[in-house]
Amino acid sequence: MCMPMPRFRFFIMVMAILAACGVFGRAHAADRITVTVTGKGPDVVLIPGLASSGAVWDETVKQLAPTHRVHVVQVAGFAGAPVAGNAEGPVVAPLVEAVDAYIKANHLKSPVVVGHSMGGFTGLLLAGRHPEDVSRLLIVDSLPFFSSLFSPAATAESMKPQAAAMRDATIAMSADAFASQQAMTLPRMVKSPDGQKAALAWSVASSQSVVARALYDLLTTDARADLPAIKTPTTLLYPYDPAMGAPTAMIDKTYADAYAGLPGVTLKRIDDSRHFIMFDQPKAFADAVETFLK
Repeated sequence: MCMPMPRFRFFIMVMAILAACGVFGRAHAADRITVTVTGKGPDVVLIPGLASSGAVWDETVKQLAPTHRVHVVQVAGFAGAPVAGNAEGPVVAPLVEAVDAYIKANHLKSPVVVGHSMGGFTGLLLAGRHPEDVSRLLIVDSLPFFSSLFSPAATAESMKPQAAAMRDATIAMSADAFASQQAMTLPRMVKSPDGQKAALAWSVASSQSVVARALYDLLTTDARADLPAIKTPTTLLYPYDPAMGAPTAMIDKTYADAYAGLPGVTLKRIDDSRHFIMFDQPKAFADAVETFLK
């Protein structure tokens, strides 16, 4: 597949997103997740991304805990968490149901949900499948169909062979090869040296099998047709870094087109940032969260 160089660089950046990657915990829903709860007040659920730790939200927890009860999700098998219920089979769809089960079991009344990357995709599916669970949704750099970045003509079905090959290759890698791949990939996803160090440690500590199967799920799940039915007020934060080689207009159009079917979505670009906006632009990210919660 050939594409112009700026688009190719943007494609590489987004594929990096795909390949990359407190007070008490509670296992729930067949041990798919654990949840750490901090603070008191209106409920906010925070969901991390692929191969990430719930610690990605540490600064957000500090920001919100004085006024909110914050529920930080940790996905089983990511960032050194026990694989538990994610030992085999799909990851993303069961994650959606595990978050739904947690919300209902703990009698959370339509909490705010914030998700990064795969966590944002999880929040989007949750809002579509269990709208009573989500009062408002903040998506941090995610898409309703990741494979559309391969080709506008891609479908969930057509992507299955390629996604399966990526899944199987990731599972078959040696631990050293996997770690080396992550070390090369993560600088494209986060500019902050401390952020790179943290994200790399989480990724290397993750189960390759869980990461690979979650990646397969992301590449073969298309939520675009469900967007018009989602009534949850939604904000999308997305990054822009000129060093990645894509013009601003292309980045803006990519996200605007991806979410065109979602009624009333608010799109906000965070400049001079890569995928981990909370690391690269912490103040801008905190301000955006604060504005979203008002």
